[in-house]
Amino acid sequence: MNLTYGIAPLLAMAPAPQQGGQSTPGWAGFVPLVLLLVVFYFVLIRPQQKKAKEHQQLLTTLRPGDKVVTSGGIVGTVLAVKDKAVTLRSADAKLEITKGAVSEILERSGEPSGQS
Repeated sequence: MNLTYGIAPLLAMAPAPQQGGQSTPGWAGFVPLVLLLVVFYFVLIRPQQKKAKEHQQLLTTLRPGDKVVTSGGIVGTVLAVKDKAVTLRSADAKLEITKGAVSEILERSGEPSGQS
């Protein structure tokens, strides 16, 4: 099999090299990279920071009597809140978990459960 026979039509379709023509500036190659970084920031980084800030706010407003769900799926009522730990009552069990394990507050203490 002759390889030049298959490459010759491809070489014929290639654009002719430019001589003395206008060349693009050196910084023009960085523009797509910068645009890609901006898109990554707004699509990935910023929403993650917003979610972390909301979770931190949730943990600071945690108080005894709140009904919560942990990241492991345990549903319980907060008995006590310490600096880095939370004591929960779930059914007949009393658990002490880290504050970061609380993923959601289902009911606030003192609020009616049937909210719409």
